[in-house]
Amino acid sequence: MLVLRRTPLPATIFSICALPSVAAAESSYVYCDNGLRCVMAPCPSNSALDLATGKIIKGVSIDIDGLPQEDKALDLSDKLYAGKVVVVGSIENRTQTLNGKQYTLPWLVATGIERASRNSERGHCSSH
Repeated sequence: MLVLRRTPLPATIFSICALPSVAAAESSYVYCDNGLRCVMAPCPSNSALDLATGKIIKGVSIDIDGLPQEDKALDLSDKLYAGKVVVVGSIENRTQTLNGKQYTLPWLVATGIERASRNSERGHCSSH
């Protein structure tokens, strides 16, 4: 015999409202040029090391629009290229059109600069 249990309406509404929001978790990354080159886009010329997991995300681009102004003023171009800073942010997949084809590619959405990176954290970079 199947017994159904009824949940009072206010408890149901509370349960629905209390669900966690679905947002990408932030982590710390070392983003840099990895030395790979290609002749057609998308090019896997950059990678990011997730310091929490040790996973290297290949072919990732970086979006620094969300950085605070003081972080943007740090001459980031060279530091990011060489993997000299630890960036706080999250990885999200974005669809873009390259050469008439659609690709879903990873993007590191940076929200802050945490610190200078260590030599051991730049192992996936071409220029240490």
